[in-house]
Amino acid sequence: MIAKAKTANDVAPLGGGTNLVVEMRASGVGPATLVSVGQLAGLRGITIADGTVTIGAATTVSDILRDPRMKQVAAVLVESADVFAGQMIRNTATVAGNICCGSPAADLVPPLLALGASVTLRSGSGERTVPLDGYFTGYKTSVRKPDELLTAISWPVPTAKSASRFYKLGRRRGDAITMVGVSVFVSLKDGVCDTVRIALGAVGPCVMRSKKAEAVMQGKAPSADLIAKAAQAATAESTPIDDIRASGEYRKEQVQVLVQRLLTQSLESLS
Repeated sequence: MIAKAKTANDVAPLGGGTNLVVEMRASGVGPATLVSVGQLAGLRGITIADGTVTIGAATTVSDILRDPRMKQVAAVLVESADVFAGQMIRNTATVAGNICCGSPAADLVPPLLALGASVTLRSGSGERTVPLDGYFTGYKTSVRKPDELLTAISWPVPTAKSASRFYKLGRRRGDAITMVGVSVFVSLKDGVCDTVRIALGAVGPCVMRSKKAEAVMQGKAPSADLIAKAAQAATAESTPIDDIRASGEYRKEQVQVLVQRLLTQSLESLS
């Protein structure tokens, strides 16, 4: 039985419920009221217009995989969706739910950070847009207010001279909580790194961008030595814990390995 929260008017939106309901069952604690928003008109679907990709909050992981346009405008997100849990979960789990659960091991958040995504938050008093990079404030906490609903996620269509990659390190391909998740995005202009984003999952209290690693490469001509230095900076910036899945030391090692590998693969694809 799920116990009610401390206040009777505590209400939470319910999309797919693949995170929230599981957590409620496991802890025996949850909101007094759940309001299903998964079928609200306008909250589900993918649009590409005026150089911007917009995903409705209730869009499922399977929706991403079924839309052929996504490989052109968000190949890195498709990579993540393809290893997201199992088919039944993908059919139900929503993009907004994966963000709002606030898990540091969330699979869709690193690629969205790499793409430079923003989220739209709406309440009765209005609407605001927040860069996803500034959305999380700590472990399962965010800037979203209790009366706000995350309604959409958007990002600019990547340029032709850009590349991105995602890798999920887990005990098996699907249906496994991520031990380390890394996503990178690189664009080139006049032979130097014009935009660099490096996102890390499961190595801190929330999914994060490694700003120090990005700064190592920003505005410089790519090289093996530069990539190695960026990977070292990302490793130093990560703060993983020991848990049943892996030690913090192992996670740090894998951050360096994966950041170096994905940056190399991304830049090689642009040569």
